[in-house]
Amino acid sequence: MKILIIGGGSREHALAWKLRQSPRVQKIFIAPGNPGTAQLGENVELKATDITGLAEFAAKNKIDMTVVGPEDPLALGVVDEFKKRGLRVWGPPKAAAQIEGSKVFAKELMKEAGVPTAEFETFSDYNRAKDYVVSRFIGSQNQVVIKASGLALGKGVIIAQTLEEAEKTLREIMVDKIFGESGSEVVIEEFLVGREFSAHAFCDGKTFQMLPCSQDHKRIFDGDRGPNTGGVGTIAPLPWITDDDMRKISETIVAPILKALARRGVPFTGLLYPGLMMTKAGPKVIEFNCRFGGPECESYMRILKTDLLDILEASVEGRLDEVKIEWNPGYACCVILCSDGYPGKY
Repeated sequence: MKILIIGGGSREHALAWKLRQSPRVQKIFIAPGNPGTAQLGENVELKATDITGLAEFAAKNKIDMTVVGPEDPLALGVVDEFKKRGLRVWGPPKAAAQIEGSKVFAKELMKEAGVPTAEFETFSDYNRAKDYVVSRFIGSQNQVVIKASGLALGKGVIIAQTLEEAEKTLREIMVDKIFGESGSEVVIEEFLVGREFSAHAFCDGKTFQMLPCSQDHKRIFDGDRGPNTGGVGTIAPLPWITDDDMRKISETIVAPILKALARRGVPFTGLLYPGLMMTKAGPKVIEFNCRFGGPECESYMRILKTDLLDILEASVEGRLDEVKIEWNPGYACCVILCSDGYPGKY
């Protein structure tokens, strides 16, 4: 088979590395790829957001399966375009990818599905948002979480620990537009206390299979200090997550969300990734993603025993329940090297 992987980061490198091990894979193309992926397949000079160009490339080169890595092409409807042309593609359609593309959509969906998450309010008016954070700090809350509703490469979430910081954050997001139009609407949430971790599930529109839980190092400095990053390093699986925890995540978070999406006529195919907080009351959702986390994917591909192509095909064909997914024993640790200044100017 000929495979096209869309994206150019560490996640796509990890997916290419794993897919190359499949005896059924003949050739891998990666668009746009990076120097690492060039060692595993052929890089293609197409942006991950060039939806028409990618579809034309897949048709012309008789690609048997396209694997979408990043969130941007999913939010732009790459899966819908490929399916319209009769091309096989792994990932959720645009309507389902809203679960990451719009934090407001995700929070309202969680409310509808009864999924445990932080209390929240949404705002598109700067002054109303500002009045709300003032009321929270005058009340019992001593910190709030402010999120740009749209895509911000994992960096649009700020934990404001003072009223001054909250007001500055709102001004930067909603007025100065540091995240562009992604900040036209914001979600303001209660601050959840606990241990943050990641769950991932392969989905085929009808059923799903959980991956082991993983954990990434979110904030830039040691001791959980500094701004949030896109995740700098991961471990998988997590020794402190029990079978009972996995059952709760599966039954109270993943299953209800997938049912709610299906009820709306947008079944989710691909990879659903809820970012979670283990609170005293159990796991609660911080946010949903519609694709693999980059550093998490690197760790997962190291411990996945089953042929990844078998899983992706079963997901696309709606027969995921037929595949027994096996994992190697032990743990995988991913370490990230980043430029000084990241996640700001570097």
